[in-house]
Amino acid sequence: MSKEFLARHGFGDATLEPLPSDASFRRYTRLVGGPAPALLMESPPPEDMGAFLAIARHLAAHGQHAPRIFGVDDEQYLIIVEDLGSQTMAQLLDAGAAPMPLYLAATEAMASLHAVPPAPTLPNWQSPEMSKATRATFLEWWWPAVMGAPASPELHAEMHAALIAMLEPFNGKALVHRDFFPANLVPGPKGMGLIDFQEAAIGNPAYDLVSLVEDARRDVAPEIREACMARYAELTGQAGVGVQAAMAVLGAQRHLRVAGLWVRLHHRDGRPGYLVHGPRCWAMFDRALRHPAAAPLREFMDRHVPRPLRANPA
Repeated sequence: MSKEFLARHGFGDATLEPLPSDASFRRYTRLVGGPAPALLMESPPPEDMGAFLAIARHLAAHGQHAPRIFGVDDEQYLIIVEDLGSQTMAQLLDAGAAPMPLYLAATEAMASLHAVPPAPTLPNWQSPEMSKATRATFLEWWWPAVMGAPASPELHAEMHAALIAMLEPFNGKALVHRDFFPANLVPGPKGMGLIDFQEAAIGNPAYDLVSLVEDARRDVAPEIREACMARYAELTGQAGVGVQAAMAVLGAQRHLRVAGLWVRLHHRDGRPGYLVHGPRCWAMFDRALRHPAAAPLREFMDRHVPRPLRANPA
């Protein structure tokens, strides 16, 4: 870590307080005592530092509550960003804060985000990309861990066809965060701040709604889910059976992908602790599959993955 880089941007005398890491390769350090509340973000490959910077500036230009950028060192993959607050929404919930006001504030921030025109450089998060991402965790990590052998090319092709058939009617054109859940939201005096948006893309806004109210890492009470959906509909005019179908389809894709992601984190990255969230993801996946719009994926799973196997590897 370059002391000269910190000093060049006015943070040479700041005290460094490392923050807990998450499932990514990014690392954060709080800079205490500098000219402004700030964090040092280390974003080495495979993290995309350029994407973070571009999206941060795009969001700021459209009035979103995203961190300001104080300094960048491309060679060392370092960024000094504004510290939006000392506790994320997740930390406040874990400390016992009342959930309803936080979730409604998050929903309002989501509706505001979805009103921002997507930057033309954003990648797509549509049926082809979603199929690829799902198969990359489920078939390439969960499948061999449970079935004892790699998934065949024929199985990949069949699952791809099922995912495309299910997802294609729900491709969208909005700016979506893709990881819109409490750990990436920071309540503060300016409202709910957005962080970890570097994977933002162009897709269906219902994907973010699923991320919030069908959280892979924590249980969300039914009354909070219903309140968030009602508030989102009030703010955006998006409601009814179309949104419910989109949430079921996008939820099925997300929950299956993340159930496989926990297995990858365990076997590839040596992080078995994330497997504790597997049962929740599988339960939400099975609920999503009941919707008629999820029929293509449900039929694929019924052919190849009997219900008793829909769980973490033994």
